[in-house]
Amino acid sequence: MPNAIVLHEVGGPEKLQFESIPEPVPGPGQVRIRQTAIGLNFIDVYLRTGLYKAPAFPFIPGQEGAGVVEALGPGVAEVAVGDRVAYAGVNGAYAEVRVLPADRLVHLPDGVDDRTAAAMMLKGMTAEYLLFRCARVQAGDTILFHAAAGGVGSIACQWARALGVRVLGTVGGPAKVRRAKDNGCAEVIDTKSEDIVARVKALTGGAGVAAVFDSVGKDTFAASLDCLRPRGMLVLFGQSSGVVPPLDLSQLAAKGSLFVTRPTMGHYVATRPELVASAGRLCEVVSSGAVRIEIGRIYPLRDAAQAHRDLEARQTTGSTVLLP
Repeated sequence: MPNAIVLHEVGGPEKLQFESIPEPVPGPGQVRIRQTAIGLNFIDVYLRTGLYKAPAFPFIPGQEGAGVVEALGPGVAEVAVGDRVAYAGVNGAYAEVRVLPADRLVHLPDGVDDRTAAAMMLKGMTAEYLLFRCARVQAGDTILFHAAAGGVGSIACQWARALGVRVLGTVGGPAKVRRAKDNGCAEVIDTKSEDIVARVKALTGGAGVAAVFDSVGKDTFAASLDCLRPRGMLVLFGQSSGVVPPLDLSQLAAKGSLFVTRPTMGHYVATRPELVASAGRLCEVVSSGAVRIEIGRIYPLRDAAQAHRDLEARQTTGSTVLLP
């Protein structure tokens, strides 16, 4: 029998149990893949703790992975047995073998190996929609990206630089400052020793930035608004420090007719054409070398609980991969 990480109730990392599961059988429109690498993301923590509601218990967490197709259900035309594939945004990744809808899989090109794919799919497609289809940054813009040494930040900052965007990043600590600069940030603000708003204003001549990308949430939200130029956009795409308190919308007018959005990737890859286009754009920029995927840490799947502890303690940089 294959193994998986199973969550029977919400709670701390210790609730992630390594267990044997029945061999999954694909139904109509589904495929079974034998996974070779699995990505770790903060949304996995949100589901484990109950911040986001899990569909039902027992629950296998994880939302991205890569592997090889080994069985097809009736009516599958998108992939064939033996294909190398990857996916993102489909619960159930923390498993050696899994079933999922065929139309949520994308083919991997020869230039992207399985571990890289598992490290980049959710984070990279998040970066794609944030930059291209949410804030729609342009060459010459100046933006602020929080957690610039993290998984999404590491990819998005490189990609933005390749587009001709000036990237200001925030991180916590000198080691992460160096990583953020390597990831394409023109300037890096150390939140442990510097005031975010004061530094952004100084770096922009008082003008502010065109967009702020904020996955931190409660601890940075107020500062993010104050870093924007008039008619700038705050893209709140996560909340690793906690939920943002209610906002008096009149503040947006007072601070310069600002825009605020709270997107999720699912709404940007809802159709198969959107999914394929997003993944294709990501694979292309990675294969070209313009964006490097950094795998900071690798854990055996059975050690998923420790991986969660390290992620929550902000002890990880870049992407983290679990190996079945």
